[in-house]
Amino acid sequence: MESIWQKSVQLPTFPKLNGNISTDVLIIGGGIAGILTAYFLKQSGVDCMLVEKHRICSGTTGHTTAKITVQHGLIYHKMLKSGGAETAQKYQQANQLAFDKYAELCGNIDCDYEQKDNYVYSIGDRDVLEQEMSALAKIGYSARFCEKLPLPFPTAGAVMFPDQAQFHPLKFLAAIAQGLPIYENTFVKEMRGNTAVTDCGNITAKTVVVATHFPFINKHGSYFLKLYQHRSYVLALEHAQDVDGMYVDECRTGLSFRNYGKYLLLGGGGHRTGKQGGNWTELHHFAHQYYPHAKEYCHWAAQDCMSLDDVPYIGQYSSRTAQLFTATGFNKWGMTGAMVSAMLLSDLVQGKKNEYADIFSPSRSILKPQLFVNYLESAVNLLSFTGKRCPHLGCALHWNAAEHSWDCACHGSRFDENGRALDNPANGDIS
Repeated sequence: MESIWQKSVQLPTFPKLNGNISTDVLIIGGGIAGILTAYFLKQSGVDCMLVEKHRICSGTTGHTTAKITVQHGLIYHKMLKSGGAETAQKYQQANQLAFDKYAELCGNIDCDYEQKDNYVYSIGDRDVLEQEMSALAKIGYSARFCEKLPLPFPTAGAVMFPDQAQFHPLKFLAAIAQGLPIYENTFVKEMRGNTAVTDCGNITAKTVVVATHFPFINKHGSYFLKLYQHRSYVLALEHAQDVDGMYVDECRTGLSFRNYGKYLLLGGGGHRTGKQGGNWTELHHFAHQYYPHAKEYCHWAAQDCMSLDDVPYIGQYSSRTAQLFTATGFNKWGMTGAMVSAMLLSDLVQGKKNEYADIFSPSRSILKPQLFVNYLESAVNLLSFTGKRCPHLGCALHWNAAEHSWDCACHGSRFDENGRALDNPANGDIS
């Protein structure tokens, strides 16, 4: 189940760790957040290394739809209500800096970078769009309201951010990763103090950055309460529509659209991992109805970590772990989220102040409605009687017939038919 990105690029290969080693900064996780963090630290002359369990970009990074935008759904209205104008402004500014850094780096990399307008639409709720427009005006961002969209169904309109971007993420990272101190096929089984224990040697580090999508160290940070995971599905269609932009429904279970070359990338069918959802069946039905002459080139699925308040957790792993950091909870906006993470973490690791650190702090308040949803989901699944249990925290596993996998609704771990771990936070197979 290769994505369109994986089918069209050859990533560089890196050796497996062989024996014990030490470094100033160890980065665990070879997705876009980890690779960019290593890149910025290396540029600053910091002694660092990155380890990846499999191949770099083999997880969520290789299955993104690769939109680069500071428009993350209808988040600014929510942030204005919960955190005030200054917080919303700083969130926008941090992501704008990330956007600008992509534009700078992609100017020297052949990665199909192109500017496109980004739209968040609603099927029937114009009020939520107007509320977002009002919030954006209050923080000084100039968005546009669009009445009509080139989509094959009616909408209530859309909030449009002009001059956003899309690219080929793996072409970009193939260039960024060149020359970085990376070890592939090096699985960190556990942390013992400041030592990472792998299956091929131990790594001693002064500072550790956990960029493993879902943080795997349970004794700090309470990420098993602060995060849940959400799956979504994509079809790459030939002979479909050129929508000339990037579109996403304000509803998380809605559809997204963007083109890559001659292909339309149609996304949707989403659901909480471990629950039932539309998956590719929903997308095939939509394509059959609205694009009857389209031909499927490939299909894939993605998994995203969702935070309690729609803002990523970037910074110190917990208030008690001075030299342990993380980046997670990108809420489906992993491209800008990863760049914000890399820029912020590279500052924090070097002891530099960053004006956006407080917004993304993993130690901020967890008293949000989603916390109680996550708690209830965990309680129900812990008390469910099933034959297969997740080795992460013992929750019941549910069979995913669409993807032939065992999925955990508590925290999103997934396993193949033979019990091999596919997605963390589980750090091992089903026994």
